[in-house]
Amino acid sequence: MAGTGWMFRLRGTLKKSQSTGLAAIGVAMFLGIWILLTAGEDPIVIRQILPSPFRVLSSFSELLTDNDLVVNTGKSIGLNLAGYILALLITLPLGFAIGLIPLLRGLFQRYVEAIRFVPLTATVGLFVVWVGIGIPMKSAFMAFGIFIFLLPVVIQRIDEVRDVYLKTVYTLGATNWQTVKSVYIPSVMSRIWDDIRIMTAISWTYIVFIESYSSEGGLGDILLKGAKRRGRIDKVFALLVLIILIGVFQDKIFAYMDRKLFPHKYQTKGKYDHNSMDEEESAISVIIDYVWLAFTWVMLLLYVVVAMDEFFGILGGYNILTYLFGGTAWVIHFIFLSIIGYKVYGLTNKKKPIHGTVPT
Repeated sequence: MAGTGWMFRLRGTLKKSQSTGLAAIGVAMFLGIWILLTAGEDPIVIRQILPSPFRVLSSFSELLTDNDLVVNTGKSIGLNLAGYILALLITLPLGFAIGLIPLLRGLFQRYVEAIRFVPLTATVGLFVVWVGIGIPMKSAFMAFGIFIFLLPVVIQRIDEVRDVYLKTVYTLGATNWQTVKSVYIPSVMSRIWDDIRIMTAISWTYIVFIESYSSEGGLGDILLKGAKRRGRIDKVFALLVLIILIGVFQDKIFAYMDRKLFPHKYQTKGKYDHNSMDEEESAISVIIDYVWLAFTWVMLLLYVVVAMDEFFGILGGYNILTYLFGGTAWVIHFIFLSIIGYKVYGLTNKKKPIHGTVPT
């Protein structure tokens, strides 16, 4: 029992090897039960309710050929990103303004708290009237869905900033802008990043709903109009699996960016866990960092080539981004140009290390 005590220790931590092993066992158990329930000519659960995993896997080929899966996936991802970017561009400055300025807080605090209770699906008709039917309406709806939940959170995170930091900068004679720049923005953004990650999962619910309106395509359009109405439950499961995989990949990206943008969040934990971290886990982390760095530069290079073709036709004017993402191709340009700007800024503003110190 002593050898397995770590499995049942309250809030116990797992090593990388233990976590990976248990995850593999969990996947095997899940697939085994699924296969058991759907195996044979007379399965325990009929195929019209639960298709076999093999049938779900084989349906991807039909989705690729009959439902243009690649393009529709790109449209859904583009819509997801467009909603996020629009929401963040509005929510962050507005949330900081209301949270920091007493006049604005007094005027709008009650409305901010009340707006969370707006039934989102009931507002679709309003967006159709205001914006029309199409990608702009769907992007606005997605942004509004994220906005109404994220705005109160931004204000709450401002209230959670510790007084000790504020007293320190005031003691040093910081101005209001210096306080906002050096205390509020880093503290709030490091916390709000976790809330943005949570909203990633919720945003896919909005996408499946809003893409059923009009016929611009997307995974939600296939899911609700094609696969579901025609009784192809295997395709429904395949699309759900695809959405889960995209969501997990997005979450991994957010987690990686969180470690890079806000390393201070992990310093305390790293300090206490340093002795328990084995060399294998450290080596894996280094490998992942290098692989991610290489992947980032490769994607940036591909984007530059594809974007030049979009604007100058250097590859024959195939307009790959417009083909894949449709009316939300602008958000791909925005994201990649932001990354390029961040990289250029980092390369041109590296601080020279002081003699006798180790550069960070």
